[in-house]
Amino acid sequence: MTNRRITGFQELLTPVGRRLLEGLDAAEADADPLKAATRLRRDPALAGLPAETAADLVNAALTQARLRRRAREKFGPLADRLFFTPDGLEQATRSPVATHRARRLAERVAPDSAAPVGDLCCGIGADLIALAGAGLAVEGVDLDPLTVAVAGANIEAAGLSALARVREGDVASTRPGDYSAVFCDPARRGRRGRIFDPRAYSPSWDTVLGLARSAPAACVKAAPGIPHELIPDDASTEWISVDWEVKEAALWFGALSDESAAPGPARRATLIRTRTGAPGPEVTTLAGRGLGAPPVSAPLRYLYEPDGAVIRSHLVAEAADAVDGALIDPAIAYITSDSLVRTPLCRAYEVTEVMPFSLKRLRAALRERRAGRVTIKKRGSAVDVDKLRRDLRPSGPEAVVVVLTRIGDRPFCLLCDEVSAADGPSGG
Repeated sequence: MTNRRITGFQELLTPVGRRLLEGLDAAEADADPLKAATRLRRDPALAGLPAETAADLVNAALTQARLRRRAREKFGPLADRLFFTPDGLEQATRSPVATHRARRLAERVAPDSAAPVGDLCCGIGADLIALAGAGLAVEGVDLDPLTVAVAGANIEAAGLSALARVREGDVASTRPGDYSAVFCDPARRGRRGRIFDPRAYSPSWDTVLGLARSAPAACVKAAPGIPHELIPDDASTEWISVDWEVKEAALWFGALSDESAAPGPARRATLIRTRTGAPGPEVTTLAGRGLGAPPVSAPLRYLYEPDGAVIRSHLVAEAADAVDGALIDPAIAYITSDSLVRTPLCRAYEVTEVMPFSLKRLRAALRERRAGRVTIKKRGSAVDVDKLRRDLRPSGPEAVVVVLTRIGDRPFCLLCDEVSAADGPSGG
């Protein structure tokens, strides 16, 4: 079956295959694959092909059309030129993240190095393309022959054949010292779906760490929820979010590791914000400074909700310092301040009312504000948000943000207005 999948994909790279793919509407392939397949099978260009080859080609074209449509969220317009596998797309790094990481690597790896960067477990080549796009010579290695074929096609599609190459191989058998630096993205999906325990990654977590430590410089990609106790002391760790959603953790080793004056392993949060029409994303990095626990205060005029990458990197104290703020509870990542600071580190809300949580009181307060559009946020609260939304039965033209939290041992509710990004002085 694997051989037929490879054959079907290789046929997709022929003039006939490219014509079929270019003429296929991805929406049609998603909405009615049977109808799309029937139409493709009638294409005169398939007449000269063996029946099995034609069937494999049609299946490959339909698969690619559907995957390209899904890939636009990660790759933007470039998705319509690239090739994918289902698992490869699922694990592939989003373009803004891959570009950010490649630039960091390019800044620290000598451009005249005779040794290429090694992209171990390269998958379909998202990071491979980004590294070559940053001007680095790079070699990708992957164990799956279909994935290698797809990565090779993507190198060619991106016009980067002069800098990038890919080969089939077991990364556990590679020699990391032969590369100027190593990037490793172990497989985090199995037959049953996503794998959350790094010790079950493929290659194993211990193997990946051994590869990273054997290279002059290295970066390992992990899921953002990696337990802190599994992060080795000799790595500096960066949690990366895109448009407020935490996407991954990157562990940097050797020459790529951060020098930190703060006690403990170095930590960073990198926040990437994409904007339609902008020449590129806005990238903000917050580094740990070894600040102690933030002060604690009753809710003040403004409430700040830190980006998830800030929270995962345990840098809430640094975010609080950036807005001259305090925590409303020492164990909950909500910051309060009398200062309004426009910062990419946090979302800001103006607090209009603070009350102990009571469904009756909350419903009355929303009715008084004529609130029909209610955004509910919670942290440190056991309230079932879906049930609460049904129980509130909001109606009216106004918008309100309801924040459910805990202050001490008591459940509280904060009614807030969202603050425009254009309000307040810049900071962070």
